[in-house]
Amino acid sequence: MRKLLLAIFVALLPLATLAQQSAQTSGTLIVLPASGEVRHANDRATLLFVVEEQDRDKSAAASRVNQKMKQGIDILKSRDPSAQLKTQGYSSYPVYPQQEARTNGTMRQPVGWRVRQALELTTGDLAGLPATVAAAQGVLALAQLRFGLADATARKMDEDRIAATYRNLGERMVAVARAMGRNPADAVLESVDFEASGDIVPAAVMAKSMAMSAAPAPAVEEPSFEPGETTLQMRAVGKIRFR
Repeated sequence: MRKLLLAIFVALLPLATLAQQSAQTSGTLIVLPASGEVRHANDRATLLFVVEEQDRDKSAAASRVNQKMKQGIDILKSRDPSAQLKTQGYSSYPVYPQQEARTNGTMRQPVGWRVRQALELTTGDLAGLPATVAAAQGVLALAQLRFGLADATARKMDEDRIAATYRNLGERMVAVARAMGRNPADAVLESVDFEASGDIVPAAVMAKSMAMSAAPAPAVEEPSFEPGETTLQMRAVGKIRFR
């Protein structure tokens, strides 16, 4: 009889311990971090084209810049009618000799003028981008290229990362409840603090070319681009209390 009672006691011991744990965790406040991450292929490109000319005559340099930029804009519009174009800057500044003796406090005299204009192009036509760039490079120099997300895609990704973060918080709530020997249904989510951790910079392609020539440029071979993808992350902190 004593052995039977001992066996029953041993069998009921885990249940008693579990009940004790459950009683001890009632009203406990748990601060639980969570995170979410989403990825999407880049679907927008932003390019910076430049024209730069140098001449002893400021007007001559400016005229060549103006002519090349007009030709470049016409090419870009014809190749990619949906692209957005925006002038980024127009500057003229004097060029001085590298070594010049200064006597009697006289002011330096420029030996020429350098004129520069920049144009930004934003497009979602990534398939036609190599051909567009090649055509424009016959007149314009490509100074910068970066890939990213269209506005609609970025908004959708933001919604997706919020959902992913909240889903991860729910999964971790269930795991914590089970580890504490509690029913996940007893966990009450009191508050959630969503905090964006900062977007990972998307992969970017950079290209620089400042070679200028007054003679007609030969046809340019199409470049090769890899748009890459963008990753968005988010963190959240939830406060959970067990009934």
